[in-house]
Amino acid sequence: MDRPAVELTGITKTYPGVIANADVSITVAAQTVHAIVGENGAGKSTLMKVLYGATRPDSGSMRVAGEPTSFGSPADAIDAGIGMVFQHFKLADNLSVLDNVILGAEPLRRGVVDRAGARRRIMEISERYGLQVDPDAMVRDLGVGVRQRIELIKVLYRGARILILDEPTALLTVQEAEDLLQRLREMCETGLTVIFISHHLDEVLAASDHITVMRAGRVVADVAPGDLAAADLAVLMVGTAPLELPRRPRQDGRADVLELTGVTGTSESGARLNGVDLVVRRGEIVGVAGVEGNGQDELIEAVLGVLPLSSGSVVLDGRDLAGVATVRRRAEGIGCIPQDRQREGLLVDQPLWMSRLLGHTHDRQLARRGHVRVGRVRAAAEHVVRTSDVRTPGIDVLASALSGGNQQKFIVGRELDARPTLLIAAQPTRGVDIGAQRQIWSRLIAAANEGMAILLISTDMEELTTLSDRIAVISRGRITAEFDAETASRAAIGRSMTAGAA
Repeated sequence: MDRPAVELTGITKTYPGVIANADVSITVAAQTVHAIVGENGAGKSTLMKVLYGATRPDSGSMRVAGEPTSFGSPADAIDAGIGMVFQHFKLADNLSVLDNVILGAEPLRRGVVDRAGARRRIMEISERYGLQVDPDAMVRDLGVGVRQRIELIKVLYRGARILILDEPTALLTVQEAEDLLQRLREMCETGLTVIFISHHLDEVLAASDHITVMRAGRVVADVAPGDLAAADLAVLMVGTAPLELPRRPRQDGRADVLELTGVTGTSESGARLNGVDLVVRRGEIVGVAGVEGNGQDELIEAVLGVLPLSSGSVVLDGRDLAGVATVRRRAEGIGCIPQDRQREGLLVDQPLWMSRLLGHTHDRQLARRGHVRVGRVRAAAEHVVRTSDVRTPGIDVLASALSGGNQQKFIVGRELDARPTLLIAAQPTRGVDIGAQRQIWSRLIAAANEGMAILLISTDMEELTTLSDRIAVISRGRITAEFDAETASRAAIGRSMTAGAA
């Protein structure tokens, strides 16, 4: 019988006020896809960081391919054949694919970097595992799906035989996710082992050989994918049935809140919007679907006043916003859930309460004449934590100490507490578990039912079809199609997305 690829026994890891892992034991069979699922904060990422050498456990033991081991750093894990691809890619945009892959592991020949040898090795890996990339392409010019492949090639280039993937499909389109999961299955057939964390339960059931369910730092179930349905898996993760969503009453004749007419402009990266026309009405959720990199970022920037327009207009509640700075647009009723919570949504290295002020310095209840009203900001942060079910020991912990889902719930709660006229919700549930997802969806629906206009930008087809009244497809900076979300099929929307971007 083959030795297990990985055996973790009695792993315990605590942080001040938090038990991240409590006596966790997991066995991963060789040449299989092993999924680990659970709520945000369940301890999945901490456990994988222990395996990758990025975190030292308080107690417990590890075996890799049957050999007892312990890692003092990721370098030790890499030497042992373990590679990890994080949810937030670690690529340098200003370097080529080749330079990103070899960075820190440059092959030398007679004291000089052997770029020709590196290129051959990258192409061999690319062809062997079906991860087509151009070694000479600049990363800044590549879409999310290609970047994901580069991250995989990076760890394979370093000799990884055990791959740890944290939310590998969170940034991908439906088609890209299906392709990646197929690649992972094929990798196992060639001798590799894959451990992946995901909140997409349908993908977990379709792609994995075995599933470990964690809750509150402990393993609560080990199951085979054929033994249960997605709804059963969700109950194991959360402990109860997922939250029922509020009803969305259909309404006609609502007033226009946001009107984009012929909006055209070019960002610093060279990406363009080309004559975008779009309307969002009061109490309406309008979804924007598209392959990432087709103008979604520029659309958000145009509404917020970051993208300089060469033509067209952005009108909010009847007022043309030409020349109006971003801070004034925010003050006049535009809220924004940014798509990258760590880079744009939080002050990650500061106490959590300080992030309540981020994007809201115009609020005179929180700041006046350049002075922060600390007591009021803290009270506002406490309110967000309480009403948005943000699980944290307190508002004085660093924002970076929260799990991704709790960070996201804090951002969503902060923006909804400000009661904007228009809310831009960009990837509002990216990388969060099904429980947090349902909470966020429920709050967005409730806000729309109370009259808020919501512009929803998402790559999650279920999110778009569940929340939206209408779905606009954006491709190459243009709105190329529009669907009634109640009657449109996901397949039709997906075909429209890929046809326009091809």
